[in-house]
Amino acid sequence: MTVANEYKKTILANPPWIDPLFENPKWSSWLWLVVRLYLGYEWLMAGYEKLINPAWMSGAALKGFWTSAVKVSGSGHDPISYDWYRAFIQSMLNANAQTWFGPLVAAGELLIGISLILGLFTWLGALMGGFMNWNFTMAGSGSVNGMYLVLSFLLILAWKVAGYWGLDRWVLKWIGTPWQAGSLFRKK
Repeated sequence: MTVANEYKKTILANPPWIDPLFENPKWSSWLWLVVRLYLGYEWLMAGYEKLINPAWMSGAALKGFWTSAVKVSGSGHDPISYDWYRAFIQSMLNANAQTWFGPLVAAGELLIGISLILGLFTWLGALMGGFMNWNFTMAGSGSVNGMYLVLSFLLILAWKVAGYWGLDRWVLKWIGTPWQAGSLFRKK
């Protein structure tokens, strides 16, 4: 695939490994299946563990995490590095939002896991998972979130082939995308 630059009349080509990796389901769909199943399993288990944990479902666990994240130590090594994000988390604490946000996080993680494992709207599951990983990282939880964010980003880039060995293979043909109608919405 090439892109013409209108100003300089140059042709910019993709590196030769891009198309096989992100466009060719016969070549790379197995790689994305492994990434998708790995991330899906991790999200499913994280969500399930929160759903059966009364502290998460009441919001107590999330309140504890948020409370420790907003503390300012003055040492420069605070869990939250950005004042605007600290203010956001503090506003959530002040509104007692952990009571509804804890169950929302648990259900969201579970749904992301199901989406990725089934290969159903893989790009959306990866986007939501990446967004959650970004938020966890912003709140000071390093852990595996950086790696999961990168894997989610790669799944989003590979949206055409990441769900090939999953339900996306049929569902996307049926409903299409916002820029191309599927068989369900095409005019007969």
